[in-house]
Amino acid sequence: MENQAFLDAVAKSKTLTEKPSNDVLLKLYGLYKQATEGDVTGERPGGFDFKGAAKFDAWETYKGKSKEDATNEYIEFVNSLF
Repeated sequence: MENQAFLDAVAKSKTLTEKPSNDVLLKLYGLYKQATEGDVTGERPGGFDFKGAAKFDAWETYKGKSKEDATNEYIEFVNSLF
């Protein structure tokens, strides 16, 4: 699956000059996980693991989206940040 445009976008996302908002970070995370691993699995973290729950929810947002579509959306989203 390793697509050079995707790998370039991942590297580019790490060069943002300002720290993105949590919404942007969660979208990047969700799309990245969907593109690399497919649909979310396991239990949603509970209790006081707010960060883990937010990351789970962000990934779950893209459930059912193909890895290819998630990859393309990730690339487009990263490029839109620059």
